[in-house]
Amino acid sequence: MTTLHIEHAITDLAMWREAFGRAAPLRARHGVRGYDIRHPVDDPNYLIIDLTFDDVGAAEGFLVELRKIWEMPAASPALAGAPQTRILETVESAQPGPFATAMGADRDTGT
Repeated sequence: MTTLHIEHAITDLAMWREAFGRAAPLRARHGVRGYDIRHPVDDPNYLIIDLTFDDVGAAEGFLVELRKIWEMPAASPALAGAPQTRILETVESAQPGPFATAMGADRDTGT
């Protein structure tokens, strides 16, 4: 699994969400499998977006399109400053149950 990790400041969350919603067909065409949108608990005007793809090529292709959009203020009205991006490949992933087991949380340590 490949992730396009994006971080950027915004001026208005509602406006940003509306623009993000309009881009749903573009995300679908470029193979976005899912996404997570987060913000720091102390800064609701800074977003961290992780878009998941099947492979690096799809993530790179979508990033090219995003950079074109980011250059047009009308297409990205709530963007404040230049986004920071990074394409990541998953090395390992776990959910709470398997992670706890893998870390030995279910072992009797004798203490």
